[in-house]
Amino acid sequence: MPHDHAPSGADHHHGAGHNHAHGDHLHSHGKPDDAASDLQVLTAQFIDGFVQAADKSAYLRLAGVPFERPGVGGKTALKLVDVQLSTEWQVGTAAPSFGSRELSYLPYPGEMVRERTNMSLIYVSMDEKSPLDIRQFLSDRMAKDQAAY
Repeated sequence: MPHDHAPSGADHHHGAGHNHAHGDHLHSHGKPDDAASDLQVLTAQFIDGFVQAADKSAYLRLAGVPFERPGVGGKTALKLVDVQLSTEWQVGTAAPSFGSRELSYLPYPGEMVRERTNMSLIYVSMDEKSPLDIRQFLSDRMAKDQAAY
């Protein structure tokens, strides 16, 4: 069960899914499912914020989105030129069947159909075009934030 505790100086270990203090901050060691769920919520909030922002460039800057990044060759800087939003509707699911090359397909009833909006940051140079999925950007940011703690 998750819990919080202050630093006691005692060296002890807990399983995954707990909060504990390091210096003056708390962080959680959640399960991978928790991280995926957190990323999904963060992505949805990020996209909503971007859509509603009066100044889209300022929003991206405040979020730490780089307006330039290295290209494949490393030297040529890619420039952020577009933010692409796409909407998809999940109307079913398919997964490999046990012991068969056929997919097990489950179409969703109407009330289970879900809308998903995805965002890509589109970078270009004279030699390449490189989309960066916002989920990858946010996942990398979350990993850096966790490493900082």
